[in-house]
Amino acid sequence: MLIRDAVADDWTRIWPFWHRIVAAGETYAWDPDTSEGDARALWMAPGKRVFVAEDEVAGVVLGSAYVTPNYGGPAADVANAAFMVDPDRTGRGVGRALAEHVLRTAEADGYRAMVFNAVVETNPAVKLWTSLGFKIVGTIPAAFTHPTEGRVGLHVMHREL
Repeated sequence: MLIRDAVADDWTRIWPFWHRIVAAGETYAWDPDTSEGDARALWMAPGKRVFVAEDEVAGVVLGSAYVTPNYGGPAADVANAAFMVDPDRTGRGVGRALAEHVLRTAEADGYRAMVFNAVVETNPAVKLWTSLGFKIVGTIPAAFTHPTEGRVGLHVMHREL
């Protein structure tokens, strides 16, 4: 697996799983009806450092992530990130590899910490984030309507870099 900076042409390989994940409404607090144009503007926005994990043999994008400042001004050294792995390619370590890469890159880029603002508490990735040293610093109760679990909380998670 190769993890590299994304290029504009990668979007056509990210969009199918991005759309599938967001439309499922289980793990992201983004509108499930987000259009492709709006999704691209959100994920590939200027100022974000976007990565793809690619199967070098098959040339398939397995997942993608971005890192960006969570805040501006005097708090711009706190990063935010988002991660998506193609649901057909889970269980292969793609998420962990992307996370480790993003954490190393964020630190090398001068960020001192990373925060996730809205991690759905039923998201299986909570286990990954805690294994990588993230702590739940708060939970907003019943802030997310999960399609099968009903009202669930959103965690705020933090890690020093």
